[in-house]
Amino acid sequence: MKYLISIIITLTIWSTSLSAQTNEEKGLEIIKKSIALDNGFIDSTVEGQMVLKDKSGNESVRKFKNLIFEELDDTLGDKSIIVFTEPRDVKGTSLLTHAKIEPQDDDQWLYLPALKRVKRISSSNRTGKFVSSEFSYEDLSTDEPEDYTFRWIEDGPCLTKTSLTCHLIEATPKNKKSGYSKRVIYVDTDEFLYQSVKFYNRRGDLEKELHFKGYQKYLDKFWRADLLEMTNLQTGKSTVIAWENYQFQTNLSLNDFKPEKLAKMAR
Repeated sequence: MKYLISIIITLTIWSTSLSAQTNEEKGLEIIKKSIALDNGFIDSTVEGQMVLKDKSGNESVRKFKNLIFEELDDTLGDKSIIVFTEPRDVKGTSLLTHAKIEPQDDDQWLYLPALKRVKRISSSNRTGKFVSSEFSYEDLSTDEPEDYTFRWIEDGPCLTKTSLTCHLIEATPKNKKSGYSKRVIYVDTDEFLYQSVKFYNRRGDLEKELHFKGYQKYLDKFWRADLLEMTNLQTGKSTVIAWENYQFQTNLSLNDFKPEKLAKMAR
């Protein structure tokens, strides 16, 4: 009987603690838990295929490699490189991103092989489309909890899998140069994985939706989606990224993620 009473008291305290959270605290806790699940991957490489489709259904295909280096210092963001391999008109085009923690802006550099030079992307230009896709430069940066104000809205059906329940989290960017007034992130309640994101433009209108599909677990810990589907609800255009051949802990170093290395990596 004492054991049963102890369990009841423990559950009551836990329940009271959850209910005492503000919506902002709950939202931040959920996002931090989702991000923490990915800690420790060290580095990764993956091959991607990007399919751009206009509202008439016309398609163009691009292929690329994506490299990511995990920063173990919580005050620094991860480093990533995207290098296009096909078709010929974009081959070698590369994007280097050094994620930063607010109030610092992310650092991004674009290598253009036709010009044989590295162009730094200013924070005011991060709202532009990356190689004419529906992903902006801002979309290609990693999420950092310090970059947003999070607020739990409610729990409800996930958008792509209505059999799953999702936490709906409103994320308001602290950076005034962001192209969005807010995002609504759908995080499933089972594995705490991002399932969908709704993007609202600066006017407050719903502009884009991103869906993550085909999650697989690697190294018995790290979840990765096979497909990213970004749709512009205002123009009818879409971009689908399909991932394959994930590799982890490939001995990448911080030295590989310097702007001056982009030209060599693009060869």
